[in-house]
Amino acid sequence: MDFDFSPDQYALRDEARRFLTEQCPISVVRGVIDDPAAWSQDLWKRMADLGWMGMPFAEQHGGLGQSWLDLVLLLEELGRALAPVPFLSSIAWAGQVIDRHGSDEQRARLLPGLAAGDRVAVLALADASDGFGEDGVSVRAERDGDAWRITGTKRFVLDAATADVFVVAARADDDVAWFVVEEPTSVEIKTAFDKTRSLGDVVLDNVVAERLEVPGLQPGLRSATAALCAEMVGTAERILEITVGYANQREQFGRPIGSFQAIKHKAAEMKTELEAARAAAYYACWAAATDAPDAELAASVAKSYCSDAFAHLGGEGVQIHGGIAFTWEHDMHLFLRRIKAAEVLLGDASYHRDRIATLAEL
Repeated sequence: MDFDFSPDQYALRDEARRFLTEQCPISVVRGVIDDPAAWSQDLWKRMADLGWMGMPFAEQHGGLGQSWLDLVLLLEELGRALAPVPFLSSIAWAGQVIDRHGSDEQRARLLPGLAAGDRVAVLALADASDGFGEDGVSVRAERDGDAWRITGTKRFVLDAATADVFVVAARADDDVAWFVVEEPTSVEIKTAFDKTRSLGDVVLDNVVAERLEVPGLQPGLRSATAALCAEMVGTAERILEITVGYANQREQFGRPIGSFQAIKHKAAEMKTELEAARAAAYYACWAAATDAPDAELAASVAKSYCSDAFAHLGGEGVQIHGGIAFTWEHDMHLFLRRIKAAEVLLGDASYHRDRIATLAEL
C-alpha cells in the first residue's frame, strides 16, 4: 500500500509555503502578540479567498470536496509559519467533529459558514485538569423539552476569543456527546504560554445547546488529535531548520559551531526525532481519515511521541543557540512556546501513554 502523498497534495504544500512566506512573515506573528484574540483577521480572509477552509468539506456544504488528508500538509505549513489564525480549531477540530458527528441537516446548516471562513468554531472539551477524554468530562447537559441546556465551565479552550460556534463535550443521560452552543454565557480570556494563540474559559450557565446526532467523542476526537500532531511536525521542522542555519553561521574558535561534533550529534538527534514523529503523525492522520480499526490507538501513539520528542527537540534548539534564544528579540522562543503549549493540548504524553495501555489492554 502506498502511503505517500499525491503530486497534487505536494503542490498544495508548496503553494501554501509560498503564500505563508509572503503573507505571514514573523512580523505578522509578532503583530498579534498584544491582541487578546491573538489572530490576524487579514491573513484569515486571504486564506478564505484561497478556499483553504472549505477543503475537507463536501461541496453541498459549501466546501471543495477534497480529502481530510489534504489538510495534513497544510497544517504542517501553518505550524511552520506559526500562523496566528484559528484554522486548527475551526476546521481541523470543531469542523471535523460537526462533519463526523452531525446529521445531514446539522452539517448543511453549520458547515457552510465555517467553509467560507465567515464563522469560527472551537472545541470545548476539558472541564479541569482531569484529562481530555470521556473520563474527564463532568459537565452535564439536561433536557428542556425538545432542547438541551448545559451548565458548567469548559477550560483551556483554544481560540475561544475568536469563536461564535462552540462544540462542547458534555454528559447526557448515560453517555458523552458533542453539543453545539452558539451563545455561551461568557468567555474569560486567560494568559496563554503560546503568545501567538489565545486560550479561554467558556462559561455555560443554563445555555441552550443542540446535540449532534452521533454519540460519543470518537471519531471526532481522534481526528483532532492527529491534526494537532501534524501541525506540531511543521513547527518542529522549522525549529530544526532555524537551528541548523544558526549553527552554520555562528562562529566560535574561528569556525562555525555546526562543525563541532557535539553540535552535530544534537542536530542529528533532532532530525531523528522529527522524522520518527512525522511517521507517527502521518499514520495517525491516515488511520483517522479511513476509520482504521486502530485509529484511536494510532492517535495516542502519535501524540505521546510528538509531545515528548518535540519538547526535547525544542530544548535542544535553544541550547544550540545559546543565550540569544532566551531574548525576546530572537524568534526561537516563539516556536518553543508553540511546541510546549501543544505538548499538553488534548492530553500530554503521560495521559496518552495511559490511553495506549488501556486500548492495548495491558
